[in-house]
Amino acid sequence: MRYFFHIGYCGANYRGWQRQPKSITVQEVIEQSLRKIFGRYVVCMGCGRTDALVHADQYFFHSDLSENWNYDLIYRLNKVLPDDIVVFDIFPVAQKAHAQLSATCRTYQYYIHTTKDPFLSRVSSLYLGKNLHLDLAAQACEILTKYSDYATFCKSPQKHNHTFCSVYHSQLEVNEQQNRIRFTISANRFLRSMIRIIVVRILAVAKKELSLAEFEDYFLTNKSSQFTTIAYPQGLHLAKIEYPFLDIPPQLLRSKELWIDVEK
Repeated sequence: MRYFFHIGYCGANYRGWQRQPKSITVQEVIEQSLRKIFGRYVVCMGCGRTDALVHADQYFFHSDLSENWNYDLIYRLNKVLPDDIVVFDIFPVAQKAHAQLSATCRTYQYYIHTTKDPFLSRVSSLYLGKNLHLDLAAQACEILTKYSDYATFCKSPQKHNHTFCSVYHSQLEVNEQQNRIRFTISANRFLRSMIRIIVVRILAVAKKELSLAEFEDYFLTNKSSQFTTIAYPQGLHLAKIEYPFLDIPPQLLRSKELWIDVEK
């Protein structure tokens, strides 16, 4: 029987989701925990890769299990797992349902704090700055939905079969104190480091280091990236995964925070 596991994790202590030699990953920790419970190795097929230090407010993986358990598996698994990984739900799905290949939309959110806060350092990126022109940054976000070829926003476009992405939604928000920023983007797929490159360029627009015309020109000319850095990984969160047969809202408290649209 195939099961979907609905989970979330803080990625600060992990080298991403996917199992790697000589590095601790979320997949490895979960598979080890399932082995303790079932007494055998259980393969976990994730909905996608996340980079080192990147978080997942919502993540799905599937596993094929033959066991019929008569106990609360969610409770037992959460007891075995470390505090930075949580299981929200486990439910049976069709045998052909695939955590990665069946997904139709992925939403990521990138968190920035502009004043130093040690309690945010693991889950948000610090960019000290004053007088950011967030209205311009919000207009840059609107440009993202107009184009489909994101080669210039990819760290290694040659490693992809193609660089076309359907970006359905892009939004910039701030908190009430105006010292935290949240960038949200939804698409059918994302290229390597695509979101973190976009964030760096949006910040450049906010600082008036890059004009809106120059920002859009990257799409029009498809020129190679002139940015040598990408945004810090700890600010990036996989926020939501959607399937034709499944649309579950995120469960973490952060998703209920009050955010306000930036006026363009």
